Amino acid sequence: MAEPILSQEEIDKIFAAMNSGEYDAQDYQETAQKGATLYNFARPAKFSKDHLRTLVNIFEHYGRLLSTNFPGMLRTTVQVEVINSEAIIYSEFSNALLNPALLGIVNFSPLKGNIVMELASNLGFAIIDRMLGGRGETLDKVREFSEIELSLLERLLMNCVSLLREPWKNVVKIEPRLEQIETNSQFAQIIAPNETIAIITIKITVGKIEGLMNICLPYITLEPIMDKLNTKYWFASMSEHDEMYEQAMEIMIEKTDIPVVVELGRSAIAVNDFVNLQKGDIIKLDTKIDEEMDVFVGSIRKFKALPGSASDKYAVRVTSIIREE
Repeated sequence: MAEPILSQEEIDKIFAAMNSGEYDAQDYQETAQKGATLYNFARPAKFSKDHLRTLVNIFEHYGRLLSTNFPGMLRTTVQVEVINSEAIIYSEFSNALLNPALLGIVNFSPLKGNIVMELASNLGFAIIDRMLGGRGETLDKVREFSEIELSLLERLLMNCVSLLREPWKNVVKIEPRLEQIETNSQFAQIIAPNETIAIITIKITVGKIEGLMNICLPYITLEPIMDKLNTKYWFASMSEHDEMYEQAMEIMIEKTDIPVVVELGRSAIAVNDFVNLQKGDIIKLDTKIDEEMDVFVGSIRKFKALPGSASDKYAVRVTSIIREE
């Protein structure tokens, strides 16, 4: 039998305080009720605050990639910002969608299931206008997308999907693939209506047009990696990848070919003399034989050198380094 939490003496003191009016049992009951938290078993909290915070970090990285790649495709300024993250059930997300909608169904291989990328219609029409050479204006009245417009948007969404690999590599190596584009929300039922999902809302500004992109991430898809969706693991993995990235960059830089040019000297001649140059003609330069020459690495003047030969080939001997910014 378990020992009582309170001794008999302490219990007697409590009853004495209650009889004298110093202690009210009703106050204790109200305090206990204030500390209780309601839990809805129909909508279990599968995504913690740390999970959502990590997803925000991932998609902030994704937003930076979008803001870097979109301007090249649309030839205008593009700003991307993560503005919200929350956990809801899928029916709330699907019921809030308007028709026509612009939904990209993305296979999140090797994870099971799909995610949904929803792009606001006004943003879709503005992007189409820019891709066709317009000013990036949207329509006053929303209409269905044509087949040609959907084909153009498919190219854009495929680019968006491919950019998902980089921010997710700190958690899991994914190979996302755009499976289809839907304009009717009724045909985008990727999971049961009562399943829990995480929604990441991103605000995208194309020129002067603002719109939202919602990323729907089902719990059943992310369940195998939920233990990795914490900020501690994410930042630790990111540091490891940064070190590997630096090493890879060093190796690539070491193997990069850079043009090295030695300037023997300069001379100014008339165009007529230049046109009539023949083999054996002599051009007088502004440098002497024993004078140091400039060595250019790319377009930067980097060394001073003297002319000479090595193994029957022309060569120069570096005499000094020019340390300029």
